[in-house]
Amino acid sequence: MTYDFESIIDRRHSTSVKWDVKDGELPMWVADMDFKTAPEIIAAMQAKVDLGVFGYEEPRADYFEAIIAWYQKYHQVNLKAEWMLFATGVVPALSSAVRRLTSIGDNVLVQAPVYNIFYNSIVNSGRHVVSSDLVFDQEKLMYHVDWTDLEAKLADPLTNMMILCNPHNPLGRIWTKDELEKLAQLCQKYQVKLVSDEIHGEITYPGFTYNSLLSLDPKFLTTAEVLISPSKAFNVAALHAATVIVPDANLRAQVSRGLNSEELAEPNLLALPASIAAYTKGHPWLKALQQQLAKNKADVAAYLAKKIPEVKLLDSQATYLLWIYTGDLTHDSKKLAAFIRQETGLYLSNGTVYGGNGQDFLRMNIACPNALIQDGLKRLERGIKQFKQDAQA
Repeated sequence: MTYDFESIIDRRHSTSVKWDVKDGELPMWVADMDFKTAPEIIAAMQAKVDLGVFGYEEPRADYFEAIIAWYQKYHQVNLKAEWMLFATGVVPALSSAVRRLTSIGDNVLVQAPVYNIFYNSIVNSGRHVVSSDLVFDQEKLMYHVDWTDLEAKLADPLTNMMILCNPHNPLGRIWTKDELEKLAQLCQKYQVKLVSDEIHGEITYPGFTYNSLLSLDPKFLTTAEVLISPSKAFNVAALHAATVIVPDANLRAQVSRGLNSEELAEPNLLALPASIAAYTKGHPWLKALQQQLAKNKADVAAYLAKKIPEVKLLDSQATYLLWIYTGDLTHDSKKLAAFIRQETGLYLSNGTVYGGNGQDFLRMNIACPNALIQDGLKRLERGIKQFKQDAQA
């Protein structure tokens, strides 16, 4: 079957967060896609709407069985239904875990630069952010973990949770199984709860699959909680569906009480049929999406190398979010992003919000028709050239 990833869908003047911009602006920032979701998902939702009765919903065995089958087939991971809990989104589940599994004043560790909402979930709950910054090799344009620093911060008695981004947003990095096992062992050693946000797990480039924390032997997962969702891979974020997977029974009981006390375990009308359709029928569409994203990324890489050599694209294996090094131009990506938007209408995420060395980067969302990619690249070229000219004037 052929899927359409080239038609431009007009989302302006709708309730879209991404497209709530001025006329003429091109948003390539927030992490949702400008593609229609899989037709099988649309059909499942339409059938639910056609029922015409919109009462209370709750997940049944078919929901969890769909996830189990998906992970067995595509990730060679064996899950158990009793490990899983439904939640109305990864971020609410993450915030609930912070509140339920740590105490006010505790440290929660992250690896910056990282998804900025992690900071909100921590600080808004009265906890402290501690970062073991990922180390950037400017020559190789790669990041790596500072294991000595990470262990020292996990060993701090005030550090009671670590949030892992797997695959990593905004770096597009797939963690290896060896890295995951080493990390899980350190968290066990210091009795630190390890929460792995794996919402981008299915958005990998051809030739890659992500390594779920759940691929480890369960003996390494006694302090682990994993958060998954079809929302990024199938562009159904507005349906607010996620699954919390906790192999350890005692930890799962604590997590469950948090989800229920905060009313995060009640699905909306379309969450369950859409999710089941994604996990049971959505793989062909997902494979086609991955091919489209690979083409878009290759086009960005070629254009930057030829037309905008002042910036550098980091290699990535996952997500539709590109991490672009702009440190040779400026160490103030907030200023740069604002300038580009003002001059060209191109709206990119400034890397400063992700912490670490994010002030040297811009983040670009390439989950859109290639025509918009080409438009965005021309705007970026124009903005960078004008920025340089103004800086030299």
